[in-house]
Amino acid sequence: MTDGEIVLLAWNDYVGLMRCRGVPLNQIEARMEFGLGWAVAGQAQTPFAQLAPNPWGPMLEVRQVPVPSTKTRIDIWDDAPPFHFYLCDSKTNDGKNWECCTRGFFKNALELFHQETGLEFLAAFEHEFTLLDDPVAAAPSFTIEAIRNVARYTQDLTKALTQANVGLETVEPEFGVNQYEVTSAPAVGLEAAERAIITREVIRETARRLGYRATFTPKASPDAIGNGAHVHFSFLDSKGNNATYDATQPNNASVVAQHFIAGVTRHMRAICAITSPSPVSYLRLGPNHWSCGYSSFGVQNREAALRICPSPDQNPAKAAKAYNLELRAPDATASPYLVLGALVLAGLQGIKEKLPLPKSVDVDPNDLSEQQRSELGIEPLPSSLAEALDLMEADAIVKAWMPPTMYESYVAVKRTEIELAKDLSDEALCERYARVY
Repeated sequence: MTDGEIVLLAWNDYVGLMRCRGVPLNQIEARMEFGLGWAVAGQAQTPFAQLAPNPWGPMLEVRQVPVPSTKTRIDIWDDAPPFHFYLCDSKTNDGKNWECCTRGFFKNALELFHQETGLEFLAAFEHEFTLLDDPVAAAPSFTIEAIRNVARYTQDLTKALTQANVGLETVEPEFGVNQYEVTSAPAVGLEAAERAIITREVIRETARRLGYRATFTPKASPDAIGNGAHVHFSFLDSKGNNATYDATQPNNASVVAQHFIAGVTRHMRAICAITSPSPVSYLRLGPNHWSCGYSSFGVQNREAALRICPSPDQNPAKAAKAYNLELRAPDATASPYLVLGALVLAGLQGIKEKLPLPKSVDVDPNDLSEQQRSELGIEPLPSSLAEALDLMEADAIVKAWMPPTMYESYVAVKRTEIELAKDLSDEALCERYARVY
């Protein structure tokens, strides 16, 4: 059905939300080169109605230019028009990425990583979400009942994500009440973030069509199981081999992977301001939540902030191919572009400095004494967004990743979020973010 069809030009902002403008289907070709104008003050939007203080004012504009490879058109519902959109680059009139473009931030990180290492970055997100407004009674965790209670939803979701071509791998029930998880195959570079963004929007759209609301908030309620957005990643060499793996090295981590792990671990506390960037993030992030509470590294340890995920395959070639690393702190209040950009830049710093592999921890770091954690170089992650922002401000390396205007405006948005949340109870905070994300 194309009569009256609208194509959305959409972009992912500082708070991980998709803002958009729409054009009739018959005009999209004329918009592919220069897109649509957009007042840059919009980048100062919080997840709510308030704008943060910003340096722009009402006159400045950028162009939101559609990226052809991100075209997504889902047409599986008889009672609704197709869900048709492109992701966009934010560009200035000279055709360059705007300095505050989240996609441009990740693009720059990838270019620096490739220049330094000759490698490509490969990644995939895990998408945990909760169905709200669900009339079906809660079922036990991970059970067939939990997924069959919403069989129409999961069927439509599978159809829609297959049509979106995001490399769908799993659709499954999760631990929490009415909580589910979707995973896709890893993708190289920018496509890794774009698959994540597209997947989340299709999950939300499919829920809307059936009267549900899918939320990716880190905490749907204070006592709920948290929703994470864990990132699995590895590196590819010029021959397509997994450059993260080396059977001759400790934990089978290649030398470049060891340096990368060290860089991420060292800057972990500061990058929480980017990967866990909302007040509600810190109701999820903490010890004994299987989300990580310390800047630690481990092998298969789900309480480690960064862990190695070895393959169970006994075939050496297949084991090498499947070997990957996982960052567990992120949640979906963060822009995937910013999360992956910060991850790449933190690891790249470790590569540049040839930092040694941290000691692996094989227990919950919270079960160690303070002295034991100190000996292992393990520090607690921030307990609030305010603390995370202070840690980012104090880390000159992380602070320098963003151009000054981007850094200052990003922090202003986050400080405004803190101000908006300061008088809310945990229950009200969870409710407010659940309805937005």
